[in-house]
Amino acid sequence: MNKMLFFSILLLPFMMQAQDWQTDFETAKNLAAEKDKPIILVFQGSDWCAPCIKLNKEIWSSEEFITYSKEHYIMLQADFPRKRQNSLSAEQQDKNNALAEKYNKEGYFPLVVVLDKEGRVLGTTGYKKLTPSEYIELLNSFIQQK
Repeated sequence: MNKMLFFSILLLPFMMQAQDWQTDFETAKNLAAEKDKPIILVFQGSDWCAPCIKLNKEIWSSEEFITYSKEHYIMLQADFPRKRQNSLSAEQQDKNNALAEKYNKEGYFPLVVVLDKEGRVLGTTGYKKLTPSEYIELLNSFIQQK
């Protein structure tokens, strides 16, 4: 029991900093309406798309972005893994396919779509070699244009 408590305390800072990704569009829209926040929808191929992996490592997983996004955005992820061990449930794959049909018809990866709380597109971007604060500025520029 003491070992469990020790490891829980040891991992707590890491668990608290994890990005809070939604995977259901309706849930994300409800949260966005309730909290009056825009939605950041990310189309990614987490196990095959090199720019997606870089975006995750350099931006989404950064302490600065995680802290900022928790206060300012609802984060929604539509992942399209290719490796069998990373495959999604059929239900989740259907949800992601529906999002792609509506917001990513060209099939770009990564594609970051900034949506208002009703699901209207405010702007799009992808991987860019920016710092987390510069990426936040880019995302906010779409929101400020509305």
